[in-house]
Amino acid sequence: MVKTTTIQIPAELRNKLEGLKDYSRETYADVIEKLVDIIAEEQMELSEETKKAIEESRKQLREGKFVTLEQLKKEFKLK
Repeated sequence: MVKTTTIQIPAELRNKLEGLKDYSRETYADVIEKLVDIIAEEQMELSEETKKAIEESRKQLREGKFVTLEQLKKEFKLK
């Protein structure tokens, strides 16, 4: 038997969880588990390639090798 617990949540959050159900009989526990899985996946370790790209971007920022949004707007004559 699965051990369960009861938690109190605001009605607004309950309504949000209701809106995330894939089908009407899906439990809130299932919805919460899906959300936790998504967050865990997003927090997975970054690949070495991604780490290198981030570090290179930081280096370029430190060295001032970037273009501001205002500069791009001016260059492309955008408002």
